[in-house]
Amino acid sequence: MLSFASQIGQSLNLSLVYKYAILRSMAKQNGTKINWLEKHLPEGLLVDAAWLGKHGYSTSLRSQYVSAGWLEQPTRQVYRRQRGSLKWEHVVISLQALLEYPLVVGGRTALDLQGYSHYLTRTTNEVHLYGPEAPPHWLQKLSLKTRYRYHNSRKLFAADHIGRLPNLDWDPNANRSKVVGPRDAAVVTLPWGAWDWPLTVSTPERAILELLDELPKYESFHQADQLMDGLRSLSPRRLQRLLAECHSVKVKRLFFFFAERHKHAWLKKLDKHEVDFGKGKRMLAKGGKLDRSYQITVPEDLNAVQ
Repeated sequence: MLSFASQIGQSLNLSLVYKYAILRSMAKQNGTKINWLEKHLPEGLLVDAAWLGKHGYSTSLRSQYVSAGWLEQPTRQVYRRQRGSLKWEHVVISLQALLEYPLVVGGRTALDLQGYSHYLTRTTNEVHLYGPEAPPHWLQKLSLKTRYRYHNSRKLFAADHIGRLPNLDWDPNANRSKVVGPRDAAVVTLPWGAWDWPLTVSTPERAILELLDELPKYESFHQADQLMDGLRSLSPRRLQRLLAECHSVKVKRLFFFFAERHKHAWLKKLDKHEVDFGKGKRMLAKGGKLDRSYQITVPEDLNAVQ
């Protein structure tokens, strides 16, 4: 019979073996989870706590990864595998391709990205996001100079169903400059960064309508006039569909005012009878002149039709 001391020693040995087995199992499990994250969360992009929780990463495990330096937290409840500085494109691509928010880059930002801006700068101070669902609140808490402005796209377009956007398996060679989503979405996916990640933005046809909706409070007539001057190769078919679905009388009148002012060739292919211009006058520029064709008041130097 074993002595009491021997029994105690044997019990301790079994306990140590058991603990070692548990620790080894945890290490193996963590290794598997890290391998999964390496595959599904590319360096530079970010996800939130809900995304990690959905894939089996508990609060304690996330804390371990942060403590070990394997993950960083740009802000509370947001995680990232570090690779260089965080840029606004990382954030938007993460929202679109990983977190599956139905948001697209639109308005002036979309026109800038597609080369239509007359004032190209190295930094983007404001990014316009359009979609039927607002982005998460943590977006504005990130330590970036770039700010985000969300626009509810359904206030502008009657049936704006952006749908599911391309994920990180997107092939830029097969889909470059190809309109994705439902026919009425009018969005395009552009490759961004060293890995050609998908950044989905409004087409120029949609973006110019989004920008005109910002007049006169956030955009100026003269900036819109210069941008419209460069839009010489728009798709009449896509324009017709978007104009028919546009809620804003102001936007539709402004669009045709600027289009006629610049005498674009695609204008002849649009059917104005299919567009609802509403009734009554619209005073858009104080001290301006009334354009009688579209019943809008515009700056005097834009040569409104008297």
